[in-house]
Amino acid sequence: MAEFTLDELITVLKEAAGADEGIDLDDILDVPFTDLGYDSLALFNTVNTIERDRGIALPDETVVEATTPRLLLEAVNLGLAKAA
Repeated sequence: MAEFTLDELITVLKEAAGADEGIDLDDILDVPFTDLGYDSLALFNTVNTIERDRGIALPDETVVEATTPRLLLEAVNLGLAKAA
């Protein structure tokens, strides 16, 4: 299965949790989700959407441990690799 990309993550974030118009989502890999305006509920919705769309199950702690887009991408891509 193809790697989950930052562009895909940004799309899912916007769909699942919206986007603050004042936040630039271009260079966000290492910016904490809280600084981007996303709380744990928004991340929960995002992870659920990714799991549903990609047909994977991520560990429950993903929402807590993946505090930046880079960490979430790593978790998703690890889940995809395990599912393959």
